[in-house]
Amino acid sequence: MEQDQFFAGLKVVELASVLAGPAVGMFFAELGAEVIKVENKTTGGDITRKWKLPSENPDSPISAYFCSVNWGKKHLMADLRQPEERDQILQLIAEADVVISNFRPSAARAFGMDMDTLHALYPELICAQLQAFADPEDETPAFDVVLQAEAGFLYMCGEPGCPPVKMPVALIDLLAAHQMKEAILLALLKKSRTGKGSIVRTSLMESALASLANQATNFLMSGYIPQPMGTQHPNIAPYGDCYLCADQQRVLLAVGTEKQFQNFCDAIQLQLVEDPRFASNPDRVKNRAALNQAIATRIREKNLDAWMDAFHANGVPAARIRDMQAVCNQETTQKMILKENISGTETRRIRSIAFTLQD
Repeated sequence: MEQDQFFAGLKVVELASVLAGPAVGMFFAELGAEVIKVENKTTGGDITRKWKLPSENPDSPISAYFCSVNWGKKHLMADLRQPEERDQILQLIAEADVVISNFRPSAARAFGMDMDTLHALYPELICAQLQAFADPEDETPAFDVVLQAEAGFLYMCGEPGCPPVKMPVALIDLLAAHQMKEAILLALLKKSRTGKGSIVRTSLMESALASLANQATNFLMSGYIPQPMGTQHPNIAPYGDCYLCADQQRVLLAVGTEKQFQNFCDAIQLQLVEDPRFASNPDRVKNRAALNQAIATRIREKNLDAWMDAFHANGVPAARIRDMQAVCNQETTQKMILKENISGTETRRIRSIAFTLQD
């Protein structure tokens, strides 16, 4: 079976808007499922249809933001306050395998589309509910940046002594989408074994907390509160550190092992490892300022291309700082672009699936 038809025959009804829920729907669409996106007719559809850059066509019914997570779906406008239209959507749900919703609890109950009601009506249905906070009755509105702030990401991002900085992608939404995908896949596995549906829930807040990884553990085990460090890493040096080359281009290093640091020293022809301040990773973290000063002085002697050649030849993890044009011009990116005509507009986005499944 071709990967892009893996879920052929699966029917998904998407009652979700903005990013997290639609990203889940697009995941199943990319794998061959029939995904029907139900949008609010009274507001002109998913709110992100109107989230346009100044450079976009103001008369277009869609935005680039909307297109990023709405590939491969059927679009249906409905006013759920109207009994006939609500009954039409409920009939779609009755025929579906999965329903994805980010309705507020009170609105869902008013429409008869809360997860408990749908699960009782259709025991084989997988009911997936996304919400902002962990309490299932909490109706506090929250977009991604609110969760970045509440879960500690904003505090850690940015440069020392500067205001907090948000991540430029709505990463908390995407993390919640991944949590929900995993939950739905488990529910599908359970259904294949038992024939029974499930209610699965996740929140942006819990998804954000689950992704704090080493930063939370650093605090839980040592009491250390992570501070803004720009691109630097609290546990490794030089890692995430950027240096200016002779041609005014910047190179980023991610030297994660002692072997890589020795290789780095060989590549720049400067045996920093012989200096007791830099002999081990804990030493380098402790003396990061002095280490960076020594590295910066050497890096300024050559152009970026020369350094990248040297680092690649010596197995040193390093990177150019690419803008979006440079990223999208890469061969790997080009192969991941999905095209689709939506409402008469030719649209493009990068597919959300970055894995392959082989027999």
